[in-house]
Amino acid sequence: MKIQLSSHFTYKKLFYFCLSPVIMMIFTSIYGVVDGFFVSNFVGKVPFAAINLVMPFIMILGGVGFMIGTGGSALIAKTLGEDNPELANCYFTMLVKLTVVLGILLSLIGIVFIRPISYLLGATDAMIDDCVIYGRTVLAFNTAFMLQNVFQTFLAAAEKPRLGLVVTAMAGITNMILDALFIAVFHWGVAGAAIATGIGQCVGGILPLIYFLRPNSSRLQFRKSGIDGRALLKACANGSSELMSNISSSLISVIYNLQLIKFAGENGVAAYGTIMYFQFIFIAIFIGYTIGTSPIISYHYGAGNTGELKNLLKKSMTLVGAAGIIMTVAAWVLAGPLSEIFVGYDRELFDLTRHAFRIFAFSFLLAGVNIFSSAFFTALNNGGVSAAISFMRTLVFQIVSVLALPVFFGLDGIWYSITVAEVLAFCVALIFLLLNRRKYHYA
Repeated sequence: MKIQLSSHFTYKKLFYFCLSPVIMMIFTSIYGVVDGFFVSNFVGKVPFAAINLVMPFIMILGGVGFMIGTGGSALIAKTLGEDNPELANCYFTMLVKLTVVLGILLSLIGIVFIRPISYLLGATDAMIDDCVIYGRTVLAFNTAFMLQNVFQTFLAAAEKPRLGLVVTAMAGITNMILDALFIAVFHWGVAGAAIATGIGQCVGGILPLIYFLRPNSSRLQFRKSGIDGRALLKACANGSSELMSNISSSLISVIYNLQLIKFAGENGVAAYGTIMYFQFIFIAIFIGYTIGTSPIISYHYGAGNTGELKNLLKKSMTLVGAAGIIMTVAAWVLAGPLSEIFVGYDRELFDLTRHAFRIFAFSFLLAGVNIFSSAFFTALNNGGVSAAISFMRTLVFQIVSVLALPVFFGLDGIWYSITVAEVLAFCVALIFLLLNRRKYHYA
């Protein structure tokens, strides 16, 4: 089925266009889970906790690529909708160059400061060496990681979502095979996990770069381009909510870990890490859907097709709402079997993880609606509203909840925090959707 950004989207067309980005994001999440599985089962729970502790910092740096990708994709697709493909290609080229430069710079900063940052994140003496080894090794590949994040969204804007899926699948399979080889066979520990992740990121970041460097049939081509400061700022502003989400999620992980060390010790951090791995997979479905729909929304916004904006909003809310219900039920039912995969070797830790997972499951009910609402405004090139929804959802409401609820509910209060935050974020998203409906004519 040939589907273009300019098409009228039925449920069937939305499903087919977004299927590749959804599977792509699931693959991206799964190969992160595989790292955790091998480290937890073949190296131990302290190294597993160390990786979970340092991961927020790594994700903040890599999240800059996601900001450039989502914000840039919105700008590029809007420009295509305005029937200016040459300018769209110039923006595309400029943003890829920016990603490479920032990737190298952030890699160097991260490698130099990973030890003090690990201590700042709460690393104990038993964890610090594993934090530093894993962090420095993975950060050496940060440029490839950022390019991977950028091309995940640019390939959708280029009307090549299936290519994005193929590349991500190759990256994921590479990581999984190397995890098994480096950790289970060669016994390289956390260094093996980091090297496997880095090589997988190289596959995910460099293969799309090679594709675009060669003559291709996509809607995007590399062109000679300078620096357009206004467009650059617009792209970064558009994607600021995605960067905010990455930073906020990482900061929240730090606060969760500090609270869990206080209330449950290293077992609490390990349980949270296990839940986070599976949350990445569930949330990846929503993120993949927004990667697929965002360039469509941006294109029709640029073309002034308000009828199609209404159609996309209505159908998308229906789909992500239904998916949220299914995920909540699935997470609750599968809490035991999924926990068994990571921590079945420790009965006390398993019981804690399963109990926490079942409480955590209810957060998926509204997560999809909130994530799509933020991405919807990014696609409309309104980075301010998008960032506000994301900031309140991923930072403000969660900080208040994770600090306040344990006072009244103890350890369970920590697990309830994210669901409370999602409910409050839903109220904020609904208000913004109502306030802006006349400005953008989507309702």
